Amino acid sequence: MVTNTLPLVKEYWTTPFTMLSLTKRFLMRNLVSISFLLLPILAMTQTWSYYGQDPGGKRYSALQQINVKNVGKLTKAWTFRTGELETYTGTKALDKAAFEATPILIGRTLFFSTPSDRVFAIDAASGQQRWMYDPHVDLHSDYSEISSRGVAAWSAGDTRVSTGAANPDSLRIFVGTIDGRLIALDGHTGQPVPGFGAEGAVNLRAGYSNEVQETSPPAVIGDRVIVGSSIGDNGRFDQPPGVIRAYDVHNGMLVWTWNPIVQDPADSAYATWKGPKAHKTGAANAWSILSTDPARDLVFVPSTSPSPDYYGGERLGSNLYANSLVALRASTGQRVWSFQVVHHDLWDFDIAAQPMLIDFQGKPAVAVGTKMGFIYILDRETGRPLTPVEEHPVPASSIAGEQAWPTQPFPSLPRLGLQSMGPDSAWGPTPDDLAIAKARIAKYRYQGPFTPPSFEGTIMAPGNIGGIHWGGMCYDPANNMLYTNINRLAAVIRMIPRSQVDSLERESTETLRAETGRQRGTPYVMKRDYLFRADANGFLMQTQPPWGTLVGIDMHTGTKKWEVPLGYQMDPAKYPDAKNWGSLNFGGAIVTAGQLVFVAASIDGHLRAFDSRTGRTLWEYALPASAQATPMTYELDGHQYVVIAAGGHGKLHTKQGDYVMAFRLP
Repeated sequence: MVTNTLPLVKEYWTTPFTMLSLTKRFLMRNLVSISFLLLPILAMTQTWSYYGQDPGGKRYSALQQINVKNVGKLTKAWTFRTGELETYTGTKALDKAAFEATPILIGRTLFFSTPSDRVFAIDAASGQQRWMYDPHVDLHSDYSEISSRGVAAWSAGDTRVSTGAANPDSLRIFVGTIDGRLIALDGHTGQPVPGFGAEGAVNLRAGYSNEVQETSPPAVIGDRVIVGSSIGDNGRFDQPPGVIRAYDVHNGMLVWTWNPIVQDPADSAYATWKGPKAHKTGAANAWSILSTDPARDLVFVPSTSPSPDYYGGERLGSNLYANSLVALRASTGQRVWSFQVVHHDLWDFDIAAQPMLIDFQGKPAVAVGTKMGFIYILDRETGRPLTPVEEHPVPASSIAGEQAWPTQPFPSLPRLGLQSMGPDSAWGPTPDDLAIAKARIAKYRYQGPFTPPSFEGTIMAPGNIGGIHWGGMCYDPANNMLYTNINRLAAVIRMIPRSQVDSLERESTETLRAETGRQRGTPYVMKRDYLFRADANGFLMQTQPPWGTLVGIDMHTGTKKWEVPLGYQMDPAKYPDAKNWGSLNFGGAIVTAGQLVFVAASIDGHLRAFDSRTGRTLWEYALPASAQATPMTYELDGHQYVVIAAGGHGKLHTKQGDYVMAFRLP
């Protein structure tokens, strides 16, 4: 269904000048008048036409009209409301819905998706709706996630600055849905493109699995649109494999597939899956954002843990190409190289962050941020580490049938998040709370970030939500600075023999409360809890703050330049120091040439601007709903805008809504 409230007229490229100086403006105007061929190049530095700003996800903008000197004057430019919450009426969708989208800008139009996969086109200057497409996802079905991080665009010639004539081949908007469809829309009208798949959609579940969901935008490179998938990883050992698929952007025909669970005995990685069931293992999928390098015909796939993610007795070995960054030839699907960040994953240590393509010491590189809080810098063409990586011994498993891999790859760059744990790590706002936290931590096993799951309970620090989570990283190429926001929440993993589950749940309130991974086809059930206590006001953390931070890393020296708390999650009226304690956060940061880092993500529902040189907070705005999303920025008609989706997060119980908000200088 398409609704149209503002006609989408033919769009022409408009010069978006960066407010650097009168001299630079004069130079840019003369460049434009001299050579129209420069238009696409200039526009690429001023717009935000990919989820991560550029195909490689640097999330950097050369704009500096908004800068450290004037950001305090930012004011609301417009607010758009999607009406999303009304679509949940009569369903339980609100409990899982998360508005995680980052809009993209094509011409003068912003395109984005809502948790129910409705796609909107709105005027980037006024926030007025141009069209809306509703794929009518059945929200009565049981989805593990109800979210959509955004859409992708393809245009004829791929200039990213002009949509050309109003025909389906001048601009297509692609969205993947939580019910397993890849949909192509005419960017001008919002109508499904008739020649793509069946009436504008490809059924990604047909002939594969009814468990497939899409929560991240597809990757578009050349005439390929490429998708991973969001599928379960601890329900059973033989979940569907995480096959990567490429389709023709014109007709939706399948071009190639690549399976991270190796099936070909001729592949050298085949022997890294050991046991009679190993090659029937599932998952190792890529649910996060793919990055592309069009000049090299490469797509970078961040793969996840195999199924089940906490027990590997049915899949002994190092398990290549799971938990790896894999570079595929975009035109053919052929694997070019891979680098594994976790051998034989037992911790749900997916690569959740988008791989980030940067230049490092004069070489094309890719930066990989991980839930462990580790950052790897790899040669973009070979996958070889450009910063030192050493294999360090890690603890053995005490679970019968399990064989934890004896070493793991530790990088030399700063290791972020919780990297140690013990009774001295305990925290509580009162002496009684502190004593409870110390006693709880003391009874669990912890021997570093790769301590295997155990019967008595193992602390995972960093936990399965990071370290570096799906919010990812951003990079300032002018100053060679990398920024990321991280979580500091420890998890507790306990393995229970299947025959004992019922009796233990009857005996233990803690065991009953914990999440359950059935891990069918294995001898054990997994229970996952976290180091906090539920109380009348929400939850009370049991480890020392900060619980969420923003970090700046100087890539010249490979050292942490600064780290500051990000947001707050406890009431400052009750706890005066709460603003120094940070917050769990989901959604990423962006960086601009105005020496600013913009980020929301925290539970307290603010959008903030930080000085990228020092980490000092320069501006904050209380949003009408929480924003577990990544902002974006662009310039239009001489004004720089910063835009954020504020809709909250059902599982985090943050304030929910249906807002897209834009800010600019008066």
